[in-house]
Amino acid sequence: MSTDQARSEAAASDTYDEFEQRVRRISNVSNAAGILQWDQEVVMPDEGTPARAQQLSTLSSLGHELLTADETGELLEELEAADLDGERAAVVREVRRRYDRATSVPQELVEEISQTTANAHPTWKRAREEDDFEQFAPTLETLVELKREYANHIDPDADPYAVLFAEYEPYLDLEAAERVLERLRDGLVPLIDAIEDSNADIETNAFAGTFEDDDQEALARDVLDSLGYDWGRGRLDTAPHPFSSGTQFDARVTTRFEEDDLLGSITSTIHEFGHANYTLGLPDEGYGTPLGEARDLSVHESQSRLWENHVGRSRPFWEHFLPIVRERFSSLEDVTPEAAYESANQVYDDNLIRVEADELTYHLHIVIRFEIERDLISGDLAVEDVPEVWNDKYEEYLGVRPETDAEGCLQDIHWSHGSFGYFPTYSLGSVLAAQLYAAAEAELGALDDRIENGEFDDLNGWLRENVHRHGKRYTTPELIERATGEEYTADHFLEYVNSKYGELYGLEGY
Repeated sequence: MSTDQARSEAAASDTYDEFEQRVRRISNVSNAAGILQWDQEVVMPDEGTPARAQQLSTLSSLGHELLTADETGELLEELEAADLDGERAAVVREVRRRYDRATSVPQELVEEISQTTANAHPTWKRAREEDDFEQFAPTLETLVELKREYANHIDPDADPYAVLFAEYEPYLDLEAAERVLERLRDGLVPLIDAIEDSNADIETNAFAGTFEDDDQEALARDVLDSLGYDWGRGRLDTAPHPFSSGTQFDARVTTRFEEDDLLGSITSTIHEFGHANYTLGLPDEGYGTPLGEARDLSVHESQSRLWENHVGRSRPFWEHFLPIVRERFSSLEDVTPEAAYESANQVYDDNLIRVEADELTYHLHIVIRFEIERDLISGDLAVEDVPEVWNDKYEEYLGVRPETDAEGCLQDIHWSHGSFGYFPTYSLGSVLAAQLYAAAEAELGALDDRIENGEFDDLNGWLRENVHRHGKRYTTPELIERATGEEYTADHFLEYVNSKYGELYGLEGY
């Protein structure tokens, strides 16, 4: 190596160190805001919103200022001209993308969106409790206008909904998402119809009864213990809409309890474990940089759906976990693992609530939300018409019609966050979960015996090695191909559900 080359590499290394320090500061501001948002949704007093809105707006503004500062742009230009190794080049790539989007949006708009969403949460919560969409409608209309303006600043020539979708899934474009959703709709509707026409007599009420919240919480802790949740870096709380948030040093889980839905609290807890488990699997040394951050929402959702469905709704899991359930609830002592499995996988013909939906009809819930929010952002649907359109689509796609706004268009928290473009990632993640699980079994062998014995280390180790440890080192398509050896595909998901539900309901041709 020549002297000039050595000096050049040393200068690039010094520049990168300065850049990384700046990136970590930006990340810490964002992570601090995340803790405040967790607090607001879990334990903050009801009257704390005015101050919290200002706090979150200030942190949003600080993060935006650091990211969009001239110094950040100058460092990016210097590093893009340097010959960086793969990991450093990935950090620059990810920050460049964020920088370009952020510098396109005026800071006052960022602050307005942050403050509006902070105030929107209690408004949505109150409207849901009082079953009154009109309370939330003005806020929703404001958020739609703000997010449309936000998208227009980033790319005035693009479909605004595609711009917003890229906020959550930057490397799988909206057309790919639409293709997957269409394929799911085309594949699932006939399967669901066949199930409705079947004469299968499966158990649907294995978990019937009423169960105290304290006892359900104890069981939720049991399931987290069983799956290997790291309590030293996490905690369990309740929230109206379960979620997980945090970093690899502090990944928190929330769930919810309803006295007549023990199974729902179990599956919700497992789902959020999947999210937290991914977060905890990110490399400690990458904290504060894209190398220590999750690879966007489709991959994140793949982790929660993998644990919830491929593990938590499997026969072997109920062979393992049902004895623990019986220890907590003696009223269920006569329930068999097969009855538990059947109840956990029944396909509902009258379900209105997405988070309570079965594994199949769940995706039609997603399609409905996707179509509505896409039309809201495009201006083809007025906010005031959302309840009626929502109810019409439920009747058309699922054969049921909500009688209230609370069980209809107010059931999800996402729009109060301004999270337009988020919903498709749920189905994209479910598709990826099946692909990853198939790849894990191809390498490790069938996992049923290990799951039945409560041994989850092999599966988790495979996920750590092939997904978690990479952070944002690779783009989504690259990560999928490295982990599974093939491009992103819905084949494995459709094969999985056709086989599972064909057998469960005794369907010919599946």
